[in-house]
Amino acid sequence: MSTEQAIRDSVDDAAAAVGSVWPIHSFVTANPLSGFEDQPFAEAVAEAADILGGRGYPSPETFRQALARGQIDRDILDAELAAAGYDADPEALLSRMDTTAGTESPDRDAAEERVDHVLTKWLSSFLDEGRAHWSLPDRDLGFYGVFRTFAAHDGQIPDAGVVADLPATPTETIEAVLEPYPQDQWPTIFEEQLAALPGWTGFIKQRAANGGQWQSRYPITLTGYLAARLALLDAVGADLAPAEDPDGERETDQLSEAFLTAWEATYREELVESVAAESESLAGSEPSGRPDAQLVFCIDTRSEVLRRHLEDAGDYETHGYAGFFGIPMEYEGYDAEVSVTACPPIANAQHHITDEPVDAEQEAEYDYLTGIREAAAEIVESIETNAATAYGFVESAGSGYGLALASRTLVPGRVHDFLDSVDDTVPDEHDFCRPSVDDLTLGEKVGYAETAFDLMGWDRFARLVVFTGHASQTANNPFDSSLDCGACAGNPGGPSARVLAAICNEDAVRAELRDRGVEIPEDTVFLAGQHNTTTDEVELYDGDVPESHQADLQQLREDLGTAREGATAERTDAADAARETERKAADWAETRPEWGLAGNAGFVVGPSELAAGLDLDGRAFLHSYDWTTDPYGDALEAIMTAPMVVTQWINAQYYFSTVDTGTYGSGSKITHNPVGNVGVYQGNGGDLMTGLPLQSLMAADDEPYHQPLRLSTVIHAPVDTVEDILADNEDVAQLLDNGWLSLTVVDPTQDHAAFHYAGALSWTPVTGDGATVDTSVEASPANADD
Repeated sequence: MSTEQAIRDSVDDAAAAVGSVWPIHSFVTANPLSGFEDQPFAEAVAEAADILGGRGYPSPETFRQALARGQIDRDILDAELAAAGYDADPEALLSRMDTTAGTESPDRDAAEERVDHVLTKWLSSFLDEGRAHWSLPDRDLGFYGVFRTFAAHDGQIPDAGVVADLPATPTETIEAVLEPYPQDQWPTIFEEQLAALPGWTGFIKQRAANGGQWQSRYPITLTGYLAARLALLDAVGADLAPAEDPDGERETDQLSEAFLTAWEATYREELVESVAAESESLAGSEPSGRPDAQLVFCIDTRSEVLRRHLEDAGDYETHGYAGFFGIPMEYEGYDAEVSVTACPPIANAQHHITDEPVDAEQEAEYDYLTGIREAAAEIVESIETNAATAYGFVESAGSGYGLALASRTLVPGRVHDFLDSVDDTVPDEHDFCRPSVDDLTLGEKVGYAETAFDLMGWDRFARLVVFTGHASQTANNPFDSSLDCGACAGNPGGPSARVLAAICNEDAVRAELRDRGVEIPEDTVFLAGQHNTTTDEVELYDGDVPESHQADLQQLREDLGTAREGATAERTDAADAARETERKAADWAETRPEWGLAGNAGFVVGPSELAAGLDLDGRAFLHSYDWTTDPYGDALEAIMTAPMVVTQWINAQYYFSTVDTGTYGSGSKITHNPVGNVGVYQGNGGDLMTGLPLQSLMAADDEPYHQPLRLSTVIHAPVDTVEDILADNEDVAQLLDNGWLSLTVVDPTQDHAAFHYAGALSWTPVTGDGATVDTSVEASPANADD
C-alpha cells in the first residue's frame, strides 16, 4: 500500500469517532456516537467524552425530577444500585453525583482557537449550497485546491511553516506537518484534529460518502480538510502532540448507568405488560369483517396518536410501515430545482422519480400563480439581504408592510386562514402530475408492493387503502426538516405514498401479485395522503378515486376530521386544540410548532389489531407485523435489520441532544445563525451544530420534556424466531449486547409470556408483574411448533 493511501485510510479510521451530519434542509436523524456502537454503551460515552467533550448521561437533577414524578420505580432502582455495588439512599447518591458531575473541559489552546476561526470561515464559504450572493471562486478545484490557491491572500493566515508553500497534494502536506512526530502518534493526532470541529467534520464526512450535486461540482475530502487544518496549525506554531489519556474511571457514570437503567426498566415494564395483556386478550379471536378503509401510516410516534383516534371514530384498520413505503428513491417535484433523497441512509436511492404533468390546463394555472408568488419571494429575499433596499422598501410600503408584520406576530391564526385560502386557488402538484413509475420494471413494482404487504402481514383488503405519508408545517424554523419524515431523509412522505399507491393500482402489478398469492379485490382502490403532524390534518390525494367510492371517501374525510379533533386535544391544552395547532403552524415567532418525536422511548412490532388496543401516549414507534403470515421469519428479519436500527438512530439522537444539547444538540434557537443552507452556528461563527435544538427537547432550560431513555423494543413473535434472526445478524445483536437498545419478546406460542434479551443470545423470563428473574436461558424456551 502506498503512503498516500495509508494516510487516507488512517484519516477515514480516525473520523469514525465523529458522527455524520446531514445538511439542515434535509435533516437526517443519526446517532452522534455511531462510531462507538461496537463498544458497550458505558465505555462508548466515556471515550466520547474524552474525544468530543460531551456528557453521556442525564444530569443528577434530571434523574431527581424523574424520581419525584414516579418515572423511576424505587424498587427497580434499589435493585440496579445494589447490582452496581451501592446501598446508600438514592437521594444521597444524587447529591454525591452533584459534586462530581459537570466538570468543565479545559480551555482550548489559543492557537487552536485561532485556527478554528480561520478554518470555519473557509468552510462556510466553500460548502455554501446556494445561499451566498458572492461565491468563493474556483470551487471546482476542490477544497484543498482552493485553499492552496488563495490562502496567501488571507491576511489572517501567517506566511509561515508549510502554509507558505503548500505541497500539491493533501497527503504531502500532512506528511510535511507531521514529520517531527512519531508515526505511531499520527492516528491519535488525526482523531483529535478531526474531533476539534465535529460539526464541520461530520458534514464533510457525510457529503464525501454520499456524493450529490454539490459534492460532484465542488469536492471536499476529509484528507483535504485535515491537510488544510494541519497546515494552519503549523503556521501558528501549535503543538500537535497527543494529549495524555485521562483517567477513565468515573463513579458518576457508574451511578448514572444504574439510574438510567432503572428509568428505562420502569417504562419498559408497563409497555411489556400492556403488549402481553393485549396479546392474551386477542388469543383465539376471529378477524372482524372487512374494514371501511385501511390506512398505512409511518411508524413515526406522532402517527400513533392519530391512528388511535381514527380507529375510535369508525371501523378502520391502521398499519405502521416505514414512511418511505419501501421505495428507495430520489424525488424531484414538478418545479423543483434539485432532487432530494426520499429514503433513509440505510438504503441506497435506486430510482429517480419525477412528477410528470398530465393536465395541461391545471399545469398552466399552477405555473402562472406560482410565478407571481416566486417573484414576491425574490423581492422579500432581496430586502432581507440588502440593508439599503430594506430601508427604502419599508419607507415606500409604509403602513401596509407594518400591518403585514404585525399580523404575522399578533394574529398568526388568521394568517394561516389567509394562506390556506391563497393555496386553495393554486392547483396542487398531485392534481395535475403523476409520479414517473414507468421507469420501474414490472418486477420492481411487484417486489415493492409484495414486500409492503408481507412485512405488515396483510391477508385482506378494504375498498379504500390509503398510504399516508407525513410532513410538518412551520413558518420560521431552520430545523423544519427535522420534523418531516425521518424515513424520507427529512423530507415529506407524501411523494413516497403516491408512488406506492400508483404501483398498486396498476392492473399488471395486481395480476402478478395474484399469481404470488396476494389477492387484491377488484373493488380495492389505492390512494395516497399526507398527515400534517403540526395540525393533525390529513390531506387525501384522491384524483384517481372513482365515483363508486366517493361515499366511502366522504365518510373517511369526516372521520379523519373527528380523529384530528381528538388527537390535537390530547397533545394541546387549548380549548380549541385544532385551532391552536393552526396558530402555531403560522406563527413565525413560534420556537416549538410541535414536539416532533420528543418522548420517543419504545418500538412495538406486532399485528394491527394488537396496536389497536394499546394507548402508547405517542411515545412508541409502531410497525405492523403478523408472525402467523411469516413462517420463516423473513419479514421480521427485514424489520429488525432496518426499521429497528433506524428507530435506534432516532432515539439516540434525541437522547444525546437532550443530555448535552451544547455538544450533541444545537443549543437554543434564540442564538442560532443559519449558514450556507447547510446548518446553523451558535452566534456569529464557529462549528456547525449537529443535533436537535433545546426548544425541541426541553420544557424549560433545566427541565427536559423528552425523557432521555434508550429505545425499548417489544416484538410480538415466537422467541426462537427472534433468536435465529439475531444469530444471523451480528451487527444487530451487537447493538443489543452493547446496550444501545433493549429487546423484549412477547411470545404468543408460550401463553403470551415475555422474555427479555439478556445478551449473548440468552433470554431472561419476565414475571407476571413485569420484572425479570435472575436466571437466563441460553437457548429459546420452546419452539413455535411445540
